[in-house]
Amino acid sequence: MDDAAPSAWLRLVAAPKPRLKEIQRRLLRNVLRPIALHEAAHGGVLGCSVRTAVTPHAGATVVIRADLKSFFTSISAGRIWNLLRVAGLPEGVAQTVTGLVTTVVPEAVLLAHRAQLPAAAQARLRVPHLPIGAPTSPALANLLCYSLDRRLAGLAARFGAAYTRYVDDLAFSGGPYLRTRRSRFLELVSEIVRAEGFALNDHKTVVLGDAGQQRLLGTVINDHPTLARAERDVLRAILHNCATQGWRTQTRGRTDFAEHLRGRIAWAAGLDPALGTKLVTAYERIDWS
Repeated sequence: MDDAAPSAWLRLVAAPKPRLKEIQRRLLRNVLRPIALHEAAHGGVLGCSVRTAVTPHAGATVVIRADLKSFFTSISAGRIWNLLRVAGLPEGVAQTVTGLVTTVVPEAVLLAHRAQLPAAAQARLRVPHLPIGAPTSPALANLLCYSLDRRLAGLAARFGAAYTRYVDDLAFSGGPYLRTRRSRFLELVSEIVRAEGFALNDHKTVVLGDAGQQRLLGTVINDHPTLARAERDVLRAILHNCATQGWRTQTRGRTDFAEHLRGRIAWAAGLDPALGTKLVTAYERIDWS
């Protein structure tokens, strides 16, 4: 299997054990969060959300989505050590912290899943890297991406465009100038991404005009961030059926149905407060006895 078949890839999550997770959380609070991020970073940032990441692109003539390939696993321990040294940590402290926030996938795990992991991915996982699942990984990745964000924001400004990044998802939007020059713009984006030590998932790069549905990070942003019409209709139908036919008719075997439904409503409300108010009103009509 090679990089041309990403749909079959396996994403390994390296969740830390409780003691290490608590150490990482302390590092996050006391060491990493005080360091300034670029304003384009939204994923894993206090006070930011999917809504803050997509709002700058709502109503644009053209929206461009791009994706960074193997984002966390492509960030090596050496890059983290350099970052911490630049941030002012003494050499020994930077070395210790780097060891606490990076990992290597055991060979036995790689062998067990080798059919689902391309050779390039296995090579990355054999060297110390940022793990998916550690509380420190998003913050460290955001810090490491400061130069990337600065350069991409500058490039976007040259084309009269906006730029945001939500973890490994890059978003750009603009008017007719960006639309007519989108090919050259994407060439320059790719050059900057490579120069900063990353790579684009070319098959995930999408250009969306305002004549069709502009989807970004699971939202539709043609006018304002909201759920896609099909998702809104399904959620409204479930709430209506719960109120008129009884909630037990809608569970489909879920034992945590009420919590699941509240979570879906909270997600919708976080994107579109007006829609959220209507959904909450419908939810409150349900008899949960």
